[in-house]
This record gives sequence, C-alpha cells and structure tokens, in this order.
Amino acid sequence: MPERAHILICAGAACISAGEESFKSALEKELKEAKIYEEVKIIETGCFGTCDLGPVMVIYPEGIFYIRLKPQDARDIVNEHLLKGRVVERLLVREPELKIFLPTINELPFFKNQVRIALRNVGFIDPLNIEEYIAREGYSALGKVLTEMTPEEVIEEVKKSGLRGRGGAGFPTGIKWELGRKAKGDEKYIICNADEGDPGAFMDRSILEGDPHSVIEGMLIGAYAIGAKKGFVYIRAEYPLAIKRLTYALEQAKSYGLLGENILGTNFSFDIEIRIGAGAFVCGEETALIASVEGKRGMPRPRPPFPVNSGLWNKPTVINNVETWANIPEIILKGADWFSSLGTEKSKGTKVFALAGKINMTGLIEVPMGITLREIVYDIGGGIPEGRKFKAVQIGGPAGGCIPAEYLDTPVDYESITSLGAIMGSGGLIVMDEDNCMVDVAKFFLSFTQDESCGKCVPCRVGTKRMLEILDKITKGDGEIRDLEELEDLANVIKNTSLCGLGKGAPNPVLTTLKYFRDEYIAHIKDKKCPAKSCIALIHYEVIREKCRKCSICFKNCPVGAIFKDYDGTYVINQEKCTKCGICFQICPFKVIKKE
Repeated sequence: MPERAHILICAGAACISAGEESFKSALEKELKEAKIYEEVKIIETGCFGTCDLGPVMVIYPEGIFYIRLKPQDARDIVNEHLLKGRVVERLLVREPELKIFLPTINELPFFKNQVRIALRNVGFIDPLNIEEYIAREGYSALGKVLTEMTPEEVIEEVKKSGLRGRGGAGFPTGIKWELGRKAKGDEKYIICNADEGDPGAFMDRSILEGDPHSVIEGMLIGAYAIGAKKGFVYIRAEYPLAIKRLTYALEQAKSYGLLGENILGTNFSFDIEIRIGAGAFVCGEETALIASVEGKRGMPRPRPPFPVNSGLWNKPTVINNVETWANIPEIILKGADWFSSLGTEKSKGTKVFALAGKINMTGLIEVPMGITLREIVYDIGGGIPEGRKFKAVQIGGPAGGCIPAEYLDTPVDYESITSLGAIMGSGGLIVMDEDNCMVDVAKFFLSFTQDESCGKCVPCRVGTKRMLEILDKITKGDGEIRDLEELEDLANVIKNTSLCGLGKGAPNPVLTTLKYFRDEYIAHIKDKKCPAKSCIALIHYEVIREKCRKCSICFKNCPVGAIFKDYDGTYVINQEKCTKCGICFQICPFKVIKKE
C-alpha cells in the first residue's frame, strides 16, 4: 500500500527525556484508530539538534517540523495533518521578530545555515538499521579503500583534505596516521575517544546515538591505513543510549561481514570492542585514556614517547575522537579537494558545536570553519533571549576561554580562536549575557577542573586549588588587588609546568576573563559590588518604600520571615535575616523590589 507519510521522530537523549516515547505511543494509537497506521512509516532517528524544542518530528514529503510534542497533540496531527492535509500551526516554530510560522524544517535559520558532514545522517536515519546507513552510501568509502586504494593513498588523501583532530588539539589527522603507519610494531591499535567530558558538550554522544556506523566505518578506514587489526571505542558510562546503539551497530556490522576476518572478501581483518569509562574528565587525555583501557587508573604520563609510537600496551596507537572518525568516510567518497574547499586556509571542513547558554536556539550545530561567532550566535542561534545584550562566549570547554563582544566577528578557526586566548576544544560553546558575572564564570570552570584534577602533578593539583580559593575570596567581597597579580602568576606557572592538557588549559578561563573583564574583578575587590548582580555575597534586596503597594505578597512568600510590615504599612526587608534567595524580587507584581 502506498505510504501516506514518512514521520521522523527525534529519539536523541534530550527528546527522550522530554517525553518522546510517550508521544510516539500516543501517535501510534491515534493512527490505528484512524485506520491509517499501515500507511504511515514512523522512524526514530538520532538528534535533530534542536534540543530545546523537543520532542520534535518532521513529516515528509512536505518536511513539516513540529515541536514540543505532547501525547495529547497526536490526535490533532493525525486528524488535521495526515487526514485533512492541514498543518497544525500551534505546533510549529514561530519566528520571534516577524511573528510568522515556519512550517518546514528547511525554512528554519537554525538548519539552513549549517553544513553537515559529520552530522550528515544524524536525524535522517534510524541508527538501529544498518540498511538505512548503507542506503545513504554507508560503507561505500570502505569498499573504495579496500578495492581501489593502498594504505599510503588513503593517508595521502586524508593529509590532503587538511582534516585536523576535532577532539581539541587540532593535530593534522593524516600526519598522525602517517606516523602510525611508519611506527614499528607487530601489533597496532586504533582508538575512538568518546570520553566527552566538557560541561554542556554532547557532540560525540549525539553522533554515536544517531549515526554509529559512520564512526565504525571511519575506524575501519583508519585501521586499514595504519595496519591495525584491533580497535577500541572508549566511552563514558554516562552515555547509556550511545553505548546501547553502538553495541547494536557493531553486532550488525559483524553480521554483514564488515567487521571481523576478511572484510568484504579481502585480506583485511579488523574488530572493535567497547571500553566503558567511569566518567573521569582526565581520561579524555589520550595517555590517561590508554591507561584506563589497559585496566589501570586513568592518569596521564609524560610524553614522549607519543601514543602513535608507544601507546596501548606499548604498541603504536592512533587515537582520534568521534567527530574526526565520522568525517573520514565522506572525505574518501567525495575527495580531499571537496573537503578542503570548505573552511579557511589552515582549518578545513566543518566543526560540530554544542550551542548552549543564553541563546534562543540551543542545540547541536555543524558549521563551516571560518564562520564568525556572530553568525553562530545570531543567524543560527537566533540571538539572545528577551533582547538582552550579548556579553561573551565561552568556547573550548573548561580549558577554553571567554571571548567578549568586541570579537564577535572573529572567524571560528583554530588559529583565530587561539590568538584570543581560548581554544577550539571539542566544541562546547556557551553564550553569556549581561547577567553573567565573569568572575563567577571563571570560578565555575576552575572549580570543575580542580574537581577533575587527577592529582598526579603538583601544579595542577595544588595550583588550581589555590587559584580557586582566591576566586572564592573575590566573589565574597574579601579580595585584594594583589590577588589579581597572584592569580596571573599562578596561572602562568600551571600552564607551563602541568603534566597534561587538562592542567595546562585549566587557567584559561581565568586568564581570559582577567584580560577582557578586568574591570569586573576590580569592582568586586574595590567597590565590593558585582556588576552583573550575580554574586550572592555582594548583592542585597530592598523594597522601594515610596512605590510599595502594601499588597503583602513578598511578606507572605519570604521563606525565612525576613520581611516585615513597617509603621506605615509598607514592607521592609531585614538584611540580617535575608538569605538573598530572590523570591521577593521575582514575585513582586509591581516590580518595586530592587536588586543592588
């Protein structure tokens, strides 16, 4: 029977946690009651990227994009859209400025300004169906390298593409493979680093949840190129859905003869195992990761020797992250020239970012290298909510840095971002507005890296703790001007003497906020004020007496009884009892409580 419609429902972790499964059950029930269940094909896909709008789905052939779906919406979708051909407007995205509906997925600026390579299949195919991956040229690149290319030709193609590792350091992938190929060893290994630990980052998780075969195929090609027979995917236990789908994909690939002995009838044999990590941030560093795969405590070691010469069990080992592996099949199929035509002179291709923070459209995006931060924040992300002012963007995770508004037109590439004191990192991108205190932001990221320090080297273990103590003192109004000099001295020592990248990058948020927002530090220290009115110790709430309507709402809702009625019936906040929870400020219907 001809199919009436194809429905793609996002079954990424965010949409599932927002109720995707209950909506899908309701939709199936309504389709059966309308007696059109057999005419509609429902496919659960990986993450669309619009995580803030979930659960979401697209109905084809029109491409109508519905958001924030609830079980009770299923009946309208079936009766109006599928039976009568009428779009259900209340479930569409609404353009905030023009206040018009954007019915189709291709009309959304969030999607139409992206270029998807690593995410090419995420949100389009069922990740549990290998045939859907094959239908979109999946494993064609593997067939090409095994039948038409020598390992050296594969490496040359990857080198020519200009692909750099997407895990953070940006080392040229082709050169790493070449070193692995030339390294001497009777055994060699391939590792996929899926230990994604940056706060707010979920790029690698989404690729593994939505398109695990692209990573498997990339690893197969890499293994062929360097001469490895064994590979590992190191993934953190906090990603159960990604582990489940990757495990299933590996079993499917084996059943199709794409993993194991004599792949596609050739002499090439390769297999992949999953290693589940306990979630230590330091295990994203490759020597710590290798130790963890070997069953040891995940701690970094000095380099050289580098893993490409002496890695897993002292054998040559090539490590790339999820996004890097997912790019490989497309480079082989479409060619190095096509890939290198995207991006800038030294940063080729695209980059996946997890867009989060104070922005209208949060989620997963893939953009060409060289795009500006402004284009990401405003053209794709839709700008800052409620017309607030953009203040900064934190890029590169806890080892990255804060870039202020005056650099919004900076192109996003490795060299430009590094020149501002930040790093590209794995792709975390957090937008902040005028309500964010930059001292507090630096404290948050340093607190994270201090908690995650493995403790092996003194500069990181002790230095970050001392820096955190100083930041804590400043946010409580107890800072001194000389603290700023001590912060900078400590930061430079930690950067220059720590053992691994985690320690070397830990001071970056402090250094960049000191560089671009030094006036905020000075306001905390000299004026004992937080300009963003964020640091609790430096703010207070006060009723504007002459405007108080005597409604008593603040009095009734204060959880600690810090508000009392004065002689004239107006209300007053007892500053000694006030815990600065802000409830009175939020609920006052006449906005006569000020925050200073």
